[in-house]
Amino acid sequence: MIDFQRILSKLSSHEVRFIIVGGVAATVHGSSRLTQDLDLVYARDRENLERLVRALASHSPYLRGAPPGLPFRFDEATLQAGLNFTLSTDLGPLDLLGEITGGGRFEDLVDRTVEISLFGMNRSYSIGGVAGTPG
Repeated sequence: MIDFQRILSKLSSHEVRFIIVGGVAATVHGSSRLTQDLDLVYARDRENLERLVRALASHSPYLRGAPPGLPFRFDEATLQAGLNFTLSTDLGPLDLLGEITGGGRFEDLVDRTVEISLFGMNRSYSIGGVAGTPG
């Protein structure tokens, strides 16, 4: 199970730009659906990729479902070369989505989000409400 508070705090402290989508966003919008992971659409500019790597590097990001020992390097070059990553971390399962069906990229979605506070933190989080987001 994912530690939502710790992972959001970690991403926020590194000033990562992201939008929460999927099951967590649906729950925030009133759905009773339960989810075991966190789905994020992340900005793919160089600076944000660097921030994302710094935020997660110490939490053992690895491709979820990949065989143990498969070479995987979580760095800016890997993020730039790929798009969507389903990861396991020591904070729980995390899906990093560069683009989603029915919504597009971070830049396409950001104007269609709402901002909320979670876990009593001073930071507001952008929550997507786009149909077709992964769960």
